[in-house]
Amino acid sequence: MSFSKSLKQSDSQVYQAIQDELDRQEFKLEMIASENYVSPAVMEAVGSVMTNKYAEGYPHKRYYGGCEYVDVVEELAQQRAQKLFGAEAVNVQPHSGSQANMAVYLAALNAGDTILGMSLSHGGHLTHGAKVNFSGFLFNAVTYGVNAESEVLDFDEIRDLAQKHRPKMIVVGASAYPRKIDFEKFRQIADEVEAVIMADIAHPAGLVATGLHPDPIPHCEYVTTTTHKTLRGPRGGMIMMRQDLAKKVNSRIFPGIQGGPLMHVIAAKAVAFQEALQDDYKIYCQQIIKNAQTLGDQLMEAGFRLVSGGTDNHLVLMDLSEKDYTGKDAEEALERAGITVNKNTVPREKRSPFITSGIRIGTPALTTRGFKEAEMQQVAKWMLSVLDDINNTELQENIKKEVHDLCKSFPLYQT
Repeated sequence: MSFSKSLKQSDSQVYQAIQDELDRQEFKLEMIASENYVSPAVMEAVGSVMTNKYAEGYPHKRYYGGCEYVDVVEELAQQRAQKLFGAEAVNVQPHSGSQANMAVYLAALNAGDTILGMSLSHGGHLTHGAKVNFSGFLFNAVTYGVNAESEVLDFDEIRDLAQKHRPKMIVVGASAYPRKIDFEKFRQIADEVEAVIMADIAHPAGLVATGLHPDPIPHCEYVTTTTHKTLRGPRGGMIMMRQDLAKKVNSRIFPGIQGGPLMHVIAAKAVAFQEALQDDYKIYCQQIIKNAQTLGDQLMEAGFRLVSGGTDNHLVLMDLSEKDYTGKDAEEALERAGITVNKNTVPREKRSPFITSGIRIGTPALTTRGFKEAEMQQVAKWMLSVLDDINNTELQENIKKEVHDLCKSFPLYQT
């Protein structure tokens, strides 16, 4: 059966939107740090008949019959994740990273308890205590940030805040932080105030799995992640924890906040974890970092300011606060040139989150395409040309054509 032909015949509008999205991915430079390209095998699993199956519960303890084969893929996903990260226990059912975080909060905390997490404007995530998020209005959220001068995590401030507010949980992790995170230092602070730790490694998870980023598992009671981004799997979430904590966490996912798991996505998670266990995956992750550092060096040599002065991981955060244009302006200009990034707040942000003074730029997706240092140098030149003459739409259109030609040399799915 040809599923694409079936869709084209049954719903030409949706079919066309998918084709347009395929063209966008094929012929533009995807540089949003939280995005990546999955393999055809992962997509095949996501689009499989597993999507038809209800499987409330856990393997061999389901509320429905006919679950023998979905049990196989869920157990494979769990076993492969345990091997990949060295985790004692794993829950692969969260539909997203946010739901993974919610389940941990509900397992470890009571409403109104104090949590200490990274400020959204300094690179944290909505679910780390932002007031507009459930984490901010269900719990008493206190936030920490980066040092004003170095723009790296300020452990003196974090310790002072922990001792002052005595949080029940310290949340570690970020969505726009370009440096490695020292989980051992967070453990020391948490022990001083008798707090537990949830590490959210959604962004550097692939780097963690390959030993290219510090490992939170030995230092944290709970570790959550998404399964896309650097892990290069389907969109979804996962929780890793000590074995003695698993029963309560599992109950908070089901029946706590979710019903039937997305078995087609769990099957795809299993495929992605198997891919990440291969030797070439570490080479891929090493190249992600090389590409980010090459890009960052080129931008800084041209006089642009990067938060913290560079990167240790898969992203750079460009501070445009001294420019006469905003992060939103930069995002839109680069998009017209075929380069997709996202506007982002920076430390000491003075603009709205809808406008911002920065842009976040990542290399996982371009590295998946096969880009290396030479290609990243070319990408940097295009970005610099756009940002040095941000209102020049003719220039942007010319660069867009050049981007298209480069993308043709690194085909994604179309051959």
